[in-house]
Amino acid sequence: MSESTANQFISSHQIEWRPLPEPGISGIYVKSLLFDEETNRSPTILLKFEAGASYPAHNHPAGEEVFVIEGDIKIGKDHLYTAPNGIHAARSENGCVLLLKTPKAVEILGSKYLKGED
Repeated sequence: MSESTANQFISSHQIEWRPLPEPGISGIYVKSLLFDEETNRSPTILLKFEAGASYPAHNHPAGEEVFVIEGDIKIGKDHLYTAPNGIHAARSENGCVLLLKTPKAVEILGSKYLKGED
């Protein structure tokens, strides 16, 4: 059995927070809990927003599940499940830690999609 298909136990305390490696994003940190070598991305992560941090409008081609571990987050209209091709932005006033499961990479869209502009 290869390492990627073996059962694994990961303690988040053993993983360091790293800045989210996306251009123009600051104040958001990530811990990869599962890495998919085929897609070269982590579909299951912990995200930490510093107070006031935000993530721009984006699409979830395969949907998203979010579990708030601590703090506050405003995601679109405060929903925690995004259906496939759901669009929203995210912002935390006081900071938060989230568990996210995103089967496919997000597509950054920009603020005009949230305002209904073309």
